[in-house]
Formats: sequence, structure tokens, C-alpha cells
Amino acid sequence: MNSLSSFSEGQLGILMSALSGIAAALAVALAMTVYFRLSYRTWRDVARHGLATLAALALFAFAAYDMRHAALAYLGLNPSKPAVEFEIRVPREMLTAVSDSQIELHTDRNQTLALVDGVRDLQDGRAVLRGAVVLNHRTADRVLVVNLSGKGIFEFRLRLPAEPHRSAQFGPWHLADRIASPVAGSVAPQDGYTIRYRVL
Repeated sequence: MNSLSSFSEGQLGILMSALSGIAAALAVALAMTVYFRLSYRTWRDVARHGLATLAALALFAFAAYDMRHAALAYLGLNPSKPAVEFEIRVPREMLTAVSDSQIELHTDRNQTLALVDGVRDLQDGRAVLRGAVVLNHRTADRVLVVNLSGKGIFEFRLRLPAEPHRSAQFGPWHLADRIASPVAGSVAPQDGYTIRYRVL
């Protein structure tokens, strides 16, 4: 039901943008026809028709931009491509081989490899793994999958809307939503793995 509703809304957005584009094109055509059919033109006529033509062209450009934006939104593409900067706290011993770790953003539309920026040690025996990943699609279904080679796989659901707003500050820390270990009992309790993030 939700997918049908979003499908209808997307189609409606494209239809409205298309109608705006058609109206703008008609306005441009009408202005140009009136201008070129006048046999006698004063400077006042030229200025008035020139302003009308510019206004029509501006309307046409806006309609074309709006239609492109609606079409990309309907397809789930994100033209501005914001990014999520994240910090993940884990026990220090889990990061013995950071170069072997891999972080990916999984969505219902694609998978994107994250860029690992570095590691910072904390005084409580944990470490913070920093990185960033680009949001290529508009979707609220986003899971950051952290694969520490031979140590475990950790999943963090990003609690962000389909079109998140950029933020200067990091959000609160969240626990891992799922932990999978290749060896039973080889990972710390779930509260030992937390994430916080912000949208750039």
C-alpha cells in the first residue's frame, strides 16, 4: 500500500512539472509570435516585449529544472548527493587490522563503499573509527554494515529521512542493531558498539 502511494505521488509530481513546462513553452511561443508579427515597433514596444520574453524564458527554465528534480525524486536519485560522516566506537582490540576492515552503506536501491578516515583511541579502552559515505539515493532504508575482518559484522541502521537535512553537530550515540560473529562469544556485548553521525 505504501509503495503504491509513493508511486502515485511520484507520478503526480512528474505530471505537475510536465504541465508547468508545457505552460511555460506556450508562454514563450506566444510572446515570440506577438513580437515578430508586429509590423511597427517603438522602443517602448521592444522593451515591453523583451521583458515579457525574458520572463517567459525564466519561467520555462524554472519549469525544466522543477521537472528534472521531480523526475530524479521519482527515480530515487539524489542530485545534490549529501554524505554521512560517522564515528563508530568499538573495543580497541577489534581494530587491530583497520586496513582489512570494510564499511558499506546498504539501501533498498544500492550498496556504496564508505571511506574510512582513521582511528582515534579513547581513554576507556575503546577506539573511534571515523569515515564518511555518500548518499546516492533518496530512501529511508539505510544500514551501515561494518565488516571487521575475522572479528565480526556489525550493522547500524541510520535513522534518517529519505531527504535528510545537513547538520553541523553529530547526533546521539546509537547501539548496533545487529552483530554477527564468526566465532561464538568472540565479540563484546552489544552496548560496546555504538555509532553517531551527521549529514554533510
